[in-house]
Amino acid sequence: MTSPLSGVVEQRYGVVQEALTKVGSSATVVAITKGHKTWAVEAAISCGISDIGESYAQECLSKLSDIPVTPKVHFVGNLQRNKVKSLAEVIDLWQSIDRAPLIKEIARYAPEATALIQVNLTGATAQGGCDPTEIEDLLTAAQEHGLQVVGLMTIGALNDPAATAQCFKTLRDLTEQLELKECSMGMSDDYEIALAEGATMIRLGTTLFGPRPEH
Repeated sequence: MTSPLSGVVEQRYGVVQEALTKVGSSATVVAITKGHKTWAVEAAISCGISDIGESYAQECLSKLSDIPVTPKVHFVGNLQRNKVKSLAEVIDLWQSIDRAPLIKEIARYAPEATALIQVNLTGATAQGGCDPTEIEDLLTAAQEHGLQVVGLMTIGALNDPAATAQCFKTLRDLTEQLELKECSMGMSDDYEIALAEGATMIRLGTTLFGPRPEH
């Protein structure tokens, strides 16, 4: 399985790998293929990327039905409860858990699912995520419902590298305090900041695939 654009994506991925090597990081690269067609998933797999991220249920299911090699699939972005049932069998890591009702819905259709709690550290309501003061309650709720919470996730501040670095440092500190493994932070515009602050996962779309078409 080789996409015609695999060469371009491979070159871009090479730049990312250099950034990882520069800081001695073994962070997982999650290729954010949402908004792109199946070629993006094929290109990511061809480059050796085994994790992809999707945000739209119908699009995600449609793409995966066309791909013979199934990657590890992360759900990123705002998740509506009514989409959980259809996604339950294909999502390997739910990255955007931020409220108790969503925990219950995932536990209902994907028992013992693996998840991250999304934390809002910028105050921007459009980003989603729980308040930092709610993390422990959500952890408790997730454990009571049988979910495996393995880490935290956040989004940096828009066009503010200093504020973004502080957000990422805070998430790293919270992850360590809670003795969790995964710290998912950093996207195309700020992944190098995230790596410097100790990200274990970075989520890259534009960096690998170019601008996303309108959905």
